Amino acid sequence: MIPRHIEKKIRQYAKEYPIIALVGPRQSGKTTLAKALFPDYEYISLENIDMRTRATKDPRGFLEDFGPYVILDEIQRVPELFSYLQQLVDTKQDPAQYILTGSSQFLLNENITQSLAGRIITFKLYPLTFTELYHLPPDANFNSVYQKFHTKRKAISQTELYTILWRGLYPRIHDKKLDSYKWYENYIFTYVERDVRSLLNVRSLRLFEQFLLLCASQSGALLNYSTISGALGISVSTVKEWLSILEASGLIFILPSYFKNFSKRVVKMPKIYFVDTGLLCHLLSIRNASQLKSHPLLGNIFETFIISECYKRFYNLAETPPLYFWHDQSKNEIDLLLDMGTKCFPIEIKLSQVFHSDFQKVMKNWLEIEKNPSDKGLVIYTGKDHLNKSKSIQTIPWYYL
Repeated sequence: MIPRHIEKKIRQYAKEYPIIALVGPRQSGKTTLAKALFPDYEYISLENIDMRTRATKDPRGFLEDFGPYVILDEIQRVPELFSYLQQLVDTKQDPAQYILTGSSQFLLNENITQSLAGRIITFKLYPLTFTELYHLPPDANFNSVYQKFHTKRKAISQTELYTILWRGLYPRIHDKKLDSYKWYENYIFTYVERDVRSLLNVRSLRLFEQFLLLCASQSGALLNYSTISGALGISVSTVKEWLSILEASGLIFILPSYFKNFSKRVVKMPKIYFVDTGLLCHLLSIRNASQLKSHPLLGNIFETFIISECYKRFYNLAETPPLYFWHDQSKNEIDLLLDMGTKCFPIEIKLSQVFHSDFQKVMKNWLEIEKNPSDKGLVIYTGKDHLNKSKSIQTIPWYYL
């Protein structure tokens, strides 16, 4: 098992809450992590039809038979258990009595809201970060994510970068050294056939698959609901519903435009990003890392990688990612803004091994906007040199993050 950086936060809060929930996309490593952190707990998989039937017919008896200190895997399959869990932990309030895991985040969260508010803490586990894959230290705290530079790290070559982008960061691929292309093929089939069919009233799964492919082609782009609606012949409300399913399932996330109106001409349309570039590459029919090098969407894929890495690392600190972007009607854009409360930290992402002064142009103008308290920013590129170290806008290789 590759060690996960979220472990520290789970151990910390397991001392304070009677129920710990670990949610996230399929195959992100939830069950493996739960077993590793709580090795003495009895493990029950509610994917098992006998267990599921037993729990559904007599939830109270089921929980009494197994007692506390148990891992209940895929608990969203038996929602009847939640109200009984509430009663049990109200009676006995010891910490970390029940460890719950689930893939369908939105189902799990809905039941938590109704039955377990104040009794449970929920962690979101996504595929690996590159820092986990390379066994690098975790981020120290909220303010260190993408703002502390690790300048002594060993360089990662362009070839290796393309391999990371193409293979993606789902743990099982790396743990078992699997053929990633075939693995993603099975992953998509399982997701569409099992999750989508059971959770959505989709008349045509083939249409949903086309929707998924169209979303992949838009990763890193402004999200226009009407364009997707027109391309597939479905309503805008259906587009929004299907996007919410992808987001709740942990496959994508929506990056909002920055809400503080430093300019009246700001575009408020959000962006869509895939959480994992391996899944993204598969959906784009990129069959190997060599094909990726010349793909027309390579820049978007690299941007997706950098922003999703930041997204996952905030969740590994048990923090909601404070991430935005900025875009105005003149098509000036800053790829990523970290909202640190009193200030924002702007970041530009460039798929270039050579620095150009134009990389900083929009950011400099943005920093000079009246009433903008931000005073420094960052350019991330694929070169090897750390540039402009003493200036307000530094330029660093991506693997220094």
